[in-house]
Amino acid sequence: MFIDNLKISNFKNFEDFEHDFSQINCIVGNNGVGKTNILDAIYYLSFCKSFHASNDLNTIRHGADFFALFGSYSFENSEKEKYSCSQKKGEKKRFFHDKNPYKKLSEHIGKLPCVILSPYDSLYITGSGEQRRKFMDIVLSQTDVVYMDALLNYNRSLEQKNKLLKFMQETQNFDTIQLDIWNERLDKYALIIQNKRQEFFDNFSSYFNFFYDFVSEKKESPSVEYRTYSGSLLKKMHENYEKEKIIGYTLAGIHRDDMIFKLNNYNVQEIGSQGQQKTFTLAMKLAQYSYLKDKKHTTPLLLLDDIFDKFDFSRVEKILRLVSEDNFGQIFITDTHIDRVRNIIPQSHKEKTIIINI
Repeated sequence: MFIDNLKISNFKNFEDFEHDFSQINCIVGNNGVGKTNILDAIYYLSFCKSFHASNDLNTIRHGADFFALFGSYSFENSEKEKYSCSQKKGEKKRFFHDKNPYKKLSEHIGKLPCVILSPYDSLYITGSGEQRRKFMDIVLSQTDVVYMDALLNYNRSLEQKNKLLKFMQETQNFDTIQLDIWNERLDKYALIIQNKRQEFFDNFSSYFNFFYDFVSEKKESPSVEYRTYSGSLLKKMHENYEKEKIIGYTLAGIHRDDMIFKLNNYNVQEIGSQGQQKTFTLAMKLAQYSYLKDKKHTTPLLLLDDIFDKFDFSRVEKILRLVSEDNFGQIFITDTHIDRVRNIIPQSHKEKTIIINI
């Protein structure tokens, strides 16, 4: 899959931007000029949201009252399709496929598979479990409609139960019948999600190990483990009634799941070196790409944001040598030094490279 053309209107710092793309696209400019914002626009067209702005209104250019994104895509079957989205202040976000609006944004997820490697990825290792659950959800939501539906329903049910607990806490009026209704819904969707996540990890581990060995040259023995609750969730929630009445939120469930990273059986998150943590991050993202490629039967877009600042030169050279192979598709790279970009691109791909100066 390729994005042939991108048009931006009032997105972040761009009033108007339009460009055609090649296989390898290097976006060069000083810090603060908007290199990452171009990648974010591409990401937005895939996921219906920014990869780091928590509020859609924050993506609207200062002084404007809307933003719009337009992307033209080519697929392996030679079909060309257009996707677009817009957000106006005070109105709902809208997404279109060839000018046909989606009824639900969830219908779009997975249509344009995409992987981004950015400075924020370090949070997968050093951040909270929420960051690592986000990784699982991003991958699985692009490949499994049943998972995404169960996740949306679980999160809605969790939100409603927590609102009920907070209300009961404030009024001191505890209705266990209503809590049981939400607990049963949570148990139903949690079981689906838990099984899907376990199945994902059973498959993902081989991808991760392959890329970790590639980056580290097989110097260490890594593992990625899925940590979740055991036994009956309904039973755990019944046991937590009294505690939840006091604190006002749900204690047990798949919203507490986590990923544990180990090297030679010790926890990388706790005592791993910065180099080891960077290698884990890189292996995770490359594994994510390869997993999506196999599951979606198409080459996802690969967005590499400021990797020269994040990784040492030898790792960057190895990354670009790998992703320039035929089994990878379209690549976008941001950097501040044009000569560094030119020198690192493999000679065989010079004619397939576009350098965009911002």
